Amino acid sequence: MRSRWWPLVAICLGSFMLLLDVTIVTVALPDMAADLQASFTDLQWVLDVYALVLAALLLGAGSVADIVGRRRAYVVGLVLFALGSLACGLAPTASVLITARGLQGIGGALMFATTTAMLNATYSGRDRGVAFGIWGATNGAGSALGPLVGGLLTQHAGWRWIFLVNLPVTVVTVVLTLLVCAETRRPGVRIDVPGILAFTVFAGSLTYGLIQAGDHGWSAFGTWSFLVLAGVALLVFLLIERRVQHPLLQLSLFRSASFSATITAGLMLMASAFAILAYTSVWLQGVLGLTPVAAGVALLPMAVCSFLVSALAGRVLQGISPRWTVGIGMVLIGAGGWLQSMVGADSGALALLPGLAVVGIGVGLAIPTLTSAAMSAVPPQLGGMVAGTLNTARQLGYALGVAVLGLVFRTTVEGHVANPALVGAVVSGQAPRTPEVHAAVAAGLHTGYLVAGAAGILGGLLVLVLVRATRPHPTGPAPTRESGSDSARVGI
Repeated sequence: MRSRWWPLVAICLGSFMLLLDVTIVTVALPDMAADLQASFTDLQWVLDVYALVLAALLLGAGSVADIVGRRRAYVVGLVLFALGSLACGLAPTASVLITARGLQGIGGALMFATTTAMLNATYSGRDRGVAFGIWGATNGAGSALGPLVGGLLTQHAGWRWIFLVNLPVTVVTVVLTLLVCAETRRPGVRIDVPGILAFTVFAGSLTYGLIQAGDHGWSAFGTWSFLVLAGVALLVFLLIERRVQHPLLQLSLFRSASFSATITAGLMLMASAFAILAYTSVWLQGVLGLTPVAAGVALLPMAVCSFLVSALAGRVLQGISPRWTVGIGMVLIGAGGWLQSMVGADSGALALLPGLAVVGIGVGLAIPTLTSAAMSAVPPQLGGMVAGTLNTARQLGYALGVAVLGLVFRTTVEGHVANPALVGAVVSGQAPRTPEVHAAVAAGLHTGYLVAGAAGILGGLLVLVLVRATRPHPTGPAPTRESGSDSARVGI
């Protein structure tokens, strides 16, 4: 490899790790539940807290990186991510595991928010387009391969190794980054601390309230009080962003129907395509009795189709407006969800194959051009803020999707069994595989897939109707100068 590409290797290694850890947990949930005596709610938080912290801190982390230096922030993020991974791998209880996942999320936010600024500072011209193409493919592979890698590690080494494997990769990435990546910073940037705090309270309270609804019902104090708090925090955030001199998010961007539709599509894409995989894994292992590797293989058609279509989209569909690729991709994601909703009490893993393939095709169409769709809706100088907002919405969409679909899944299963505690037994793989259990869990998946599919189709229709037909930019993002953070530009 020519020396000028070593910075790309350092950046891609970190990106691959942090995105792999969004989905790698999926097939390890039953083993975690059995080993740590974790409840269904505990496992939702293991999935959710990582994406939630990423979403809450992503825009603010970009501003921090601009001030202290992008390389320094990236290395600090790697170290925090490694410490969180070590704590996850050694966690004696579910509470410790959840806390450690949050620490992973803090490190991931610093890494996530600096990668595009580092690529922009390192490469120019044709090299920049090549670098962003390789980086985007690496990111897609990280998210898609999570279930398979998690299954292999869980079955052959134990679930703790899905986290411990990050340690040697992190050491290599830190050393390589310090050796080959130049330091860059952007003086004069200010951090919108009140905005960060208000948005964090909003996202955390909303997710907590939705998960509590599954545990205690909508009328419980712990449910409605946090949902009210989320509403108040959102209002406070909006007021702050209207008044602060250097906002995390310029609210005037949402005057563009194209921008609003694209951000909504980014949120719904993650909820529709990826959040349901956790409950699919519970069915594959807890009901059908598949091993973690077999469960990962059963979910592989989605990853394969996504990868193949993404490669094709990068070569063939460059001249087509993101309105069509994102809109049609989202509709396909929704249609794939509805195809999977045909699962029944007598179904096997192969029943998911057609739907997973269609979802993968939709993901392969939508994700590569999602950022182009958002960028084309606003002035170029706001590119950093736009891409950061889009990826904040995507991570928040995953976190909320896990919470909402978990509520739907749990409520439906409990409505089909005499003993509500059976849900926890299914998650840990300790439930009896009786016709009642098969029917109850299949019903939960059926309803979850219907909701996920509806979200995908709604997001697709919004894009098709509201996004302007424009041509995508032929290369990777270029440096911008805006009131927000350059570092927040995370175009995946």
